Amino acid sequence: QVQLVESGGGLVQAGGSLRLSCAASRSIFSLNTMGWYRQAPGKQRELVARITSGGTGNYADSVKGRFTISRDNAKKTVYLQMNSLKPEDTAVYYCHQERLGVRPEVWGQGTLVTVSS
Repeated sequence: QVQLVESGGGLVQAGGSLRLSCAASRSIFSLNTMGWYRQAPGKQRELVARITSGGTGNYADSVKGRFTISRDNAKKTVYLQMNSLKPEDTAVYYCHQERLGVRPEVWGQGTLVTVSS
């Protein structure tokens, strides 16, 4: 069973930076599209960024130019570099592995990012 373990969350002041990491175990990682979602209190979970197996990234409009998603297939790890953080970026961030053929999607347990003003 595939497991995704996020790390790197924490408390940061507005304008600061954080890098989230998500390590996958027991995954054919290089073939999967990976993503980062977030859920703020009282709001629905939303897509932040995703990266295809070929390395193409897509971003929510709200984070374009500030966040960068990347992957290291040898380490089976996907990253989210978050710069110029804003209080509205405060949320639990979840790593996501998209469904691939008969293999179901997988979610990490989430890591909390808090941006203070």
